[in-house]
Amino acid sequence: MSSILFEIKDQIAFITFNRPEKLNSFTREMSLLLQNRLDECASLHEVRAVYLTGAGKAFSAGQDLAEVIDPEGQGMTNILREQYNPIVTRIRNLPKPVVAAVGGVAAGAGANIALCCDIVVAAQSASFIQAFSKIGLIPDSGGTFFLPRLVGWQKATAMAMLGDKIGAAEAERLGMVYKVYDNEEFAGASRALTAVLAQLPTKALAFTKHAFNYSATNGLEAQLDLEDELQQKAAQTKDYSEGVRAFLEKRPARFSGE
Repeated sequence: MSSILFEIKDQIAFITFNRPEKLNSFTREMSLLLQNRLDECASLHEVRAVYLTGAGKAFSAGQDLAEVIDPEGQGMTNILREQYNPIVTRIRNLPKPVVAAVGGVAAGAGANIALCCDIVVAAQSASFIQAFSKIGLIPDSGGTFFLPRLVGWQKATAMAMLGDKIGAAEAERLGMVYKVYDNEEFAGASRALTAVLAQLPTKALAFTKHAFNYSATNGLEAQLDLEDELQQKAAQTKDYSEGVRAFLEKRPARFSGE
């Protein structure tokens, strides 16, 4: 069975990490396959939203350390450049919303891949751990970028250095996740949220994502200029025309993603 399950249904691409016996920890093969699946999501018009989750009791425990210490392997050489950094940049540049549905533990790179997604939802049983300091490493996969922006400098530093386990309720309180669901309703509710995204104006969502990406480093004037540029592009889409007509006709809009 593949380490990455992939299915397209109702304009949603469902990507599932599938090494439950290893808490969905990443191997090189799994990382490269995920990159390929994300590329497919970007290129396929029928995909209007992406749902990222893990099989079994974990989202992902991060890197499979057995592979890193393999004497015939590369160790840490090139692992970020070739495996994890391309995943993060693909998610952030994907012109469609990506939902991370965290149903269990998300640790190390697994936690930071979740946190780089557009919307993160969690089951009550989920937890997030910056586990790097426990083995003498630093947060990677965008952890030093996203975490301080989500929770603030003090909290991020403490999480990174102490490696505290952050439960779902605290993660929601700190702003790491959008919403927490009861374990029993988690799968259905997180899929329903993704289904809503898949019916919204896809290009406008992509422009919003693009603007947020640059807001982390732009000054105010540059960001205002970017909003102007992207708003003009959004106003040229079919979904904008449909949205305005629907508003004037007092009916629900039927967006096509164009």
